[in-house]
Amino acid sequence: MRSPHTPYPLLDPTAVLWSSRLLAGSDLLIMMHGWSYDERHLFTLRDELPEDLVIASVRAPIPEAGGYAWFPSAGNPIGDPQPAVANAAADAVLDWYDSLPTPRSVGLLGFSQGGAMVLQMMRRRPGVFAYGVQLGGFVVNDTQPGDGALRSGRPPVFWGRGVHDGVIPAAAVRRTAMFSTQHLSITERVYPDLGHDVAGREVPDLAAFVTDQIARR
Repeated sequence: MRSPHTPYPLLDPTAVLWSSRLLAGSDLLIMMHGWSYDERHLFTLRDELPEDLVIASVRAPIPEAGGYAWFPSAGNPIGDPQPAVANAAADAVLDWYDSLPTPRSVGLLGFSQGGAMVLQMMRRRPGVFAYGVQLGGFVVNDTQPGDGALRSGRPPVFWGRGVHDGVIPAAAVRRTAMFSTQHLSITERVYPDLGHDVAGREVPDLAAFVTDQIARR
């Protein structure tokens, strides 16, 4: 079991799946998987996205349940992780991002815990990320110094979730809805046949959103 005082591990750059080499001036999309998955999970979406978009699918650094997690289960209830843990997780990805060539634009896409990471990273670095896609995720229950700048800038975010999602608690969904209305230019889609998954009509919808955001750069 991880102690609350255990330093958050660094992201492993050798575990990142790249669709192609990132060059300065490219458009970049960073993908972050959900609990118990790994970097291969969302990478399958690459075939639905623009060919010239550089995709980096990163692996969370905490081993859990045969895969990996951004927030360890111990001490971090589903939908309500400790803010300090969420901050450390977001900062680990931001530190890795800082080591990359400077892209023309960068977006974020994540599922479940990875969806929470999308919003936390945008809150930690307002103005850096051109757009976000959070799928079946939630906003962390805390206040960030960058929330005011986020409210002023209102970056575009696609929020997709399923009616039959029995994983993310209703309180976390309500919190996310309130935050999104107050801080983001939100495109919300709720799918009647979807559970806690990335599937069905959600896939072409998120692909269209990403394609449109890149066209606006």
